[in-house]
Amino acid sequence: MTNLTRTVLPVLLLGSLLTGCATHSDGTAPLNQRTWPICSVIGGLVGGGLGAIESGGWAAGGAALGILTGGLICYAQDGDEDGDGVFDRRDRCPDTPANTPVDHRGCPLPQYPASVKPAEPVQSEVITLSDAGDVLFAFNRSELTPTAKSKLDSIMGKLQDADVVSIKVVGHTDSVGSDAYNQALSERRASSVAEYLLSQGVAPNKITSEGKGESQPVADNETDEGRAKNRRVELHINR
Repeated sequence: MTNLTRTVLPVLLLGSLLTGCATHSDGTAPLNQRTWPICSVIGGLVGGGLGAIESGGWAAGGAALGILTGGLICYAQDGDEDGDGVFDRRDRCPDTPANTPVDHRGCPLPQYPASVKPAEPVQSEVITLSDAGDVLFAFNRSELTPTAKSKLDSIMGKLQDADVVSIKVVGHTDSVGSDAYNQALSERRASSVAEYLLSQGVAPNKITSEGKGESQPVADNETDEGRAKNRRVELHINR
């Protein structure tokens, strides 16, 4: 065997071995730039073994040549160890977590919160039924008069619309009598209206009632006309 053959043969065999194990069929490289020390060790062992086939004197030289060749071959390999689609040679952010979107350098792309559609504003309407004109309740009573029921029947279609989310019935009184009495009376009257709406088919989960007594007048309680306006029931409708 000539000196040239003795020198080149171990190198060719070593290169074939490392190149074959460095690249998988799917393009990944278990032996690549980052693992060049391992490749150098493998190269030294293979080179030394191949040199020893010829003679003991060639073993040391083959090992040294194998270390150099193995390291260089692995350093030249382009793998994708973190599986982000960017070869290790160009990957500036190794060990990226799986399924993380990356840029051309292999670094994670900035993540922005998903846009949130602003909630549509609640549409509200207040319908006021008062004693101005025709009384809703008899004096100091909480039972609805026929006139009150007629007024409620006239707006029942609007109250039963599917787009109505809630209806709050609020009772009010004039200032005749004590605060405590008027508070209780306003609550009973609001409850009477709510119960009538329920009897006409309005969904129970949409109706609430409360009383405000004489605390929120809309007119002068010193006149009969003003007190009639203050004796009222308000329907707060939300859509």
